[in-house]
Amino acid sequence: MAIRRFFLTAAAVIGSGILGFQLGDRRRETPLVPSKDSISVERPLIGIASLNQETYIRAIRDHGGIPVILPNTDGSTGMIDDYLEELDGLIMPGGADIPPSEYGEEPHPTASLLSDERYQFEKALIHSWITKSKKPLLGICLGSQWINVASGGSLIQDIPSAIGGNHRNVNHNITLDPDSKLSGIFGSTAFEVNSSHHQAVKDLGEGLRVVAKSPDGVIEATETTDPDRFLIGVQWHPERLIETDTSQSKLFNAFIEAAREHASKK
Repeated sequence: MAIRRFFLTAAAVIGSGILGFQLGDRRRETPLVPSKDSISVERPLIGIASLNQETYIRAIRDHGGIPVILPNTDGSTGMIDDYLEELDGLIMPGGADIPPSEYGEEPHPTASLLSDERYQFEKALIHSWITKSKKPLLGICLGSQWINVASGGSLIQDIPSAIGGNHRNVNHNITLDPDSKLSGIFGSTAFEVNSSHHQAVKDLGEGLRVVAKSPDGVIEATETTDPDRFLIGVQWHPERLIETDTSQSKLFNAFIEAAREHASKK
């Protein structure tokens, strides 16, 4: 298990390409390819679906995890069972729109759909992660929407035309359910977030609960009803806010700690 874990990590970090090299070059204290001794539950392996954007990589690395990019090349799903076995946590990141055929609707004119490769890969990955494992899952923006759709829910396809208002390229306040895991993580029931989405949860998926809303009623976060699992979807981008709002680190700290605890039980 330790040997497979080492080689999976080394291959994944190398596979992140030039960006990974640049990060390693700027932060010499974190080697490009971790030593075998560093592959332990102290630094859990965190998969990032499809993307190798610097903000996600930094957020995982700087909060104690080892980021592992999961490529969606050709839409191949052949390694998903291996990912479920070896990884300790998963981030579903932001991106374009889920094809609304997933929840029985035709696309709205404003929809900008995921590439077929990313769509097929992420659909299979998140369904497997939710149903076949109890490992921690954090969904960000599109990732939060994926959690809802994969759980049988649907989406508001375009907030401006459906309910009015704008959630793209703005900041706004949110209110959290005081009894939620998310509120406990932040130690707060209200704060400001960034916003860059035009879709949001409509019908809630099975096994989820709404835990945050914006002033206009748009759902801004959901989490599992399973008290023993870390499964949270947030509509904002905490990885972009960390440098200016350090409180957003609390979410990544909690996620990494949940992954570490789960890994320690292997």
